[in-house]
Amino acid sequence: MQKQTSSKSSRYLPSIPKILCLLLFITILTVTIISSKIFCPYINFTPIIITTHDNIVLPYSLHNQINHLQTQLGSLLKQLRTENPGSKSLTKFTHEVLQIAVSFDRLADSLSHLYSNPPISQNETSKVDEDFSESEDSEIEEKRSLNERIFNSGELQNYTSPKVNRQGGKKNFLGVEAVYPSIGLSCISAASNIDRYMNYKLYGTCPDDWIVAQKLIIGGCDPVPRRRCFSKSPPHYSKPFPMNTSLWNLPENSNILWTHYKCKDYSCLVSNETIGRRGFFKCADCFDFNKRGWEIPTNESISAEFTVDQVLELKSGEIRIGLDFSPTTGTFAAIMKERNITIASATLNLGAPFSEVIALRGLLPLYVSIGSRLPFFDNTLDIVHSTLFLDGWVGLEVLQYVLFDWDRVLRPKGILWIDRFFSSKEDMKLYLEEFSKLGYKKLLWRLVPKTDKAGDELFFSAVLEKPLRT
Repeated sequence: MQKQTSSKSSRYLPSIPKILCLLLFITILTVTIISSKIFCPYINFTPIIITTHDNIVLPYSLHNQINHLQTQLGSLLKQLRTENPGSKSLTKFTHEVLQIAVSFDRLADSLSHLYSNPPISQNETSKVDEDFSESEDSEIEEKRSLNERIFNSGELQNYTSPKVNRQGGKKNFLGVEAVYPSIGLSCISAASNIDRYMNYKLYGTCPDDWIVAQKLIIGGCDPVPRRRCFSKSPPHYSKPFPMNTSLWNLPENSNILWTHYKCKDYSCLVSNETIGRRGFFKCADCFDFNKRGWEIPTNESISAEFTVDQVLELKSGEIRIGLDFSPTTGTFAAIMKERNITIASATLNLGAPFSEVIALRGLLPLYVSIGSRLPFFDNTLDIVHSTLFLDGWVGLEVLQYVLFDWDRVLRPKGILWIDRFFSSKEDMKLYLEEFSKLGYKKLLWRLVPKTDKAGDELFFSAVLEKPLRT
């Protein structure tokens, strides 16, 4: 037994000098002006010096070299973790080494601002060959560990740590088991997808891979770093319908790139055969513009749905601009537009072209994840509406962050319209407590059984008024 352990340890011990040598090189590159070739027996390294006139321009090559060395470092760490998955001491060691590498990268980035960057060839390709990332099973724990070492603020650590879904970490309809509040921290553990996404030709046409970007955004790596390529257009794009007809007519099929969608046209999206497909099953009516919703009064004893006019009467003439945070193609915003109210529709492309259709209808699509801070200034919106999105899968901490961000952007006396939020009866009490903590005035409030389940779920709708705080 003792011999087996010794043999297993000896497999990864030769890699540790390599790691230490890599860290030494990163340190030298970060703090020293490179003027000659540096040599280490474990690393094939040739420094690049870029000159303009009589001055040495370092940071661009310096940053490239550090990235290259960190890639080698990540590869070694991954090899160690793969060969010795059960070693707690090795796990701690790799976490500490990765933290040091991240710190050097930040320092190099700061130093780069002290110099001017050299011009970049239009033929240059951005590419990283190796993979820093761990397996998907260890991503949440990895991000927690990195978070605990990067930040000193307890509140910031709490905010940036992954927020596991209410149902014990099961994947939700977005395909993730936790929500990652977005300040870019999660990019560290998404290196494989980042490398894939950043492999593109500068000043060329961007690869048709928005689905990779959406995966990164949903995973908390937001905003994604690709910046210098041109987006691809649908090959047979035609001008959109004029405003007086675009609201309630499906746009042309040819105006959408259908590459990454299971359906390749609208008829497929509204077909009964596709309603149960993952991604847009919660929005089966989104592409059927004959079903307008929010206009016909309902029986309040069996339905949790309020009408638009019923809500607007509560604030006659005061509602002008707002946000709809829902899986939507903009139907709520279209109804409000007919009443001269401007609504931004925040959604993701959950298996179907939600954002494209919103825009082609002449409405404003806002492409943000649940973990993102809304791009609105404080106290600016008259109304925030959300339906069938933040439901019983969401963790209580995530709900808190979302509600407080909605509160931030709502103006005093603005209204929050929670539209058909649903969860199990057992969890609904906990969720209602979170809504109550806002201290809003209850203008409308309704709680009814959700009839498509065996009596164990509830629908909750409310229209709440934000108080004036001084």
